[in-house]
Amino acid sequence: MNIREYLEQKRQEIDRFLETVVPDAKTPPTTLHESMRYSLLAGGKRIRPILAIAAAEAVGTPSAAVLPIASSLELIHTYSLIHDDLPAMDNDDYRRGKLTNHKVFGEAMAILAGDALLTLAFDLCSRPDLLDGLTPSHQVCLIHELAVGSGNLGMVGGQVFDIQAENKDIDLATLQTIHKHKTGMLIRAAVRMGAIVASATPRQLDHLTAYAEDIGLAFQIADDVLNVTGTREELGKDANTDAQRGKKTYPTFYGVDGARALADQCVARAIGHLESFDAKADPLREIARYIVARKS
Repeated sequence: MNIREYLEQKRQEIDRFLETVVPDAKTPPTTLHESMRYSLLAGGKRIRPILAIAAAEAVGTPSAAVLPIASSLELIHTYSLIHDDLPAMDNDDYRRGKLTNHKVFGEAMAILAGDALLTLAFDLCSRPDLLDGLTPSHQVCLIHELAVGSGNLGMVGGQVFDIQAENKDIDLATLQTIHKHKTGMLIRAAVRMGAIVASATPRQLDHLTAYAEDIGLAFQIADDVLNVTGTREELGKDANTDAQRGKKTYPTFYGVDGARALADQCVARAIGHLESFDAKADPLREIARYIVARKS
């Protein structure tokens, strides 16, 4: 299969849906909605929602509910980027090739836009009109997965660990803990949520969870390498920022080539977890390979 065509097709589907769920900039409070749309519709690979869709396809024929469920993950991801870029966090000037949200709308509005995107994600996961065909128990499971993946035991907890590790001589185990939570848990949630929408069996869910955990690590290692080797034009943001902030990364411990080799090992393990799935899981297999081959 052509993974780039698949990714582009799914990205367009997700973008069309996202365009409809955030009120337009003429709807009060106008500045809030303009700020939300500015960051949400600024581009991006949409890897997390695409993983949810691909996981659902691997299990069976997904219902229409998969699109809003998948899109909820992009709302969470975008809110986290807005907040990450704030002066109190990473203090970044550019994101996805544009000025960061707070540079355009101010810090207060950027915080509130992130808050609103976070809340809207749970709205999407609980609307009966969007989730037709899903049982109430499935809906509760999906909301739980999103909360765990994004909250204090997931992405937010990982961000805390990350902040606390700046300018400290952390060991490899600490780095792994940071990224298991900061990056890995929302990717894990994405794959599990897609599988749940498609009514995966417990055995299927276990295999897909193991796949997600390995590609979550591969994704973070690839990001760390790109931060060292990429350019601002490729990344859409400033490069080499980890070293400037005193952050230890996988290239710190393994070197760039060693980190790339480690990411390749993660991808091989991830694909191995899909052995019991047929060709419908090929997008998941190819996404795993794409994650370490990408340039941004």
